[in-house]
Amino acid sequence: MGAVAEAVSDAVVRPPEATQQALGYPSLFLLVVLGSLVPVVPTGALVSGAAVVALHQSLPVFALLSVFGIASFAAFLGDLGLYWLGKRGIGSKNGSRWLSTLRERAAPERLAQADRKLREHGVAVLVVSRLVPAGRIPVMLACLLARMRMREFARGDVLACLAWAAVYQLIGVAGGSLFPRPWEGVAAAVGLTLLLSALPALWRRVRSPRT
Repeated sequence: MGAVAEAVSDAVVRPPEATQQALGYPSLFLLVVLGSLVPVVPTGALVSGAAVVALHQSLPVFALLSVFGIASFAAFLGDLGLYWLGKRGIGSKNGSRWLSTLRERAAPERLAQADRKLREHGVAVLVVSRLVPAGRIPVMLACLLARMRMREFARGDVLACLAWAAVYQLIGVAGGSLFPRPWEGVAAAVGLTLLLSALPALWRRVRSPRT
């Protein structure tokens, strides 16, 4: 009786794979693009959660490759869109709302550090910026203030998005492999990515009184 109840529960919680793919892939694409344009959506957690679901499908390799391709492409499009909007603000006399938002989300010390690393390492710093929590916006703003061309930014950002998608997908695979049920793996992976995203802010709060 318990086995029957468990099977019914799994069927309710986890819809068929065709439904998951038809709804999940477009949702992942749109949310990652939105999260890249509006840096408040935890896109890393979305990718990790999607990787957990993909890991438990009948063709996990195909599903994981799909998640990787969709997430990296969506992140790349979102970054290009945000950079283009920022460039319009740089070239305008009155700036723009998007450029103001980028400035508000980049602490002066983080912006100065990003500018220094950009001068030292060039576009290679873009790859690291997407892997470091809260590192993307200061580096993007430094690129904008340095008047980096869109083509040059895109060349570095495509590698950054591929590395970012791979890292967060590995977090999801690790979380999904530790738990038998998909929802448990999703909860673990999302919790870990949110914790990693919050660590820089926590560290600055702990460090500021001492400073």
